[in-house]
Amino acid sequence: MISRKSVITFGMVAIPIAMYTATQDNDIHFNQLHKEDNSRIRYKKTCAHCGKEMKTEDIVKGFEYDKDKYVVITEDDIEKIKTEKEKSIQILHFARLNQISPVYYEKTYQAVPEAGGEKAFELLRSALMLEQKIAIGKAVMGASDTLMAIIPRADGILISTMFYAAEVKALQKPYTKPEISEQELDMAKVLINSMDTPFDASKYKDEYQEKLRGLIETKISGKEIIAPASEGPSKVIDLMETLKASVEKAQRDKESA
Repeated sequence: MISRKSVITFGMVAIPIAMYTATQDNDIHFNQLHKEDNSRIRYKKTCAHCGKEMKTEDIVKGFEYDKDKYVVITEDDIEKIKTEKEKSIQILHFARLNQISPVYYEKTYQAVPEAGGEKAFELLRSALMLEQKIAIGKAVMGASDTLMAIIPRADGILISTMFYAAEVKALQKPYTKPEISEQELDMAKVLINSMDTPFDASKYKDEYQEKLRGLIETKISGKEIIAPASEGPSKVIDLMETLKASVEKAQRDKESA
């Protein structure tokens, strides 16, 4: 499903694109029920003045400019103040991907060129890949200026919306860094390198969601839920010995893979 259509602009180049959501929610979602009879809990939108239940088409957006005084703002009003420049994704500058902390990324979209924009789209993607760069851009989405990262991939372009610096919290609880010996650091590096394999997203799955689905099926069938045996509290063990054992296990796993 197309989330929106836009245009990527840089210099005098304009690339018409369609943006598709690149992720989906596969989690199990629970409904809220009345404890006594398992009936669904419903939430109604009602008017604070007359008490009537409101339908979606009866609701408009309003800004409270004074106590209990509102000005109504429609989608048409918002569209009228947008310039063509603001409707497009303006590339502000280019940067390296590793210069940006992952904390700034919010939601990811797949960008696909619209008719007539294929060559410019591929030119941008290829140049970014060759230079190992991403583009930082900005466009109006909804009611705010949205910062974006335009990220080249081998098979296309991703666009990630980003948080502004003012929206990202500073580190809340810094910790006191203990001393690390050279031997411990070397062993940790050996462990990291022994577990170094290319990232393949298809190898990972949400195992807890599978357990949750199993729980639901067990409950539906009326069977008893059996808790796994407790492993007990973790033991305080020697760090170097643990690192050595971890390296040996990683090597065995790699050989048997």
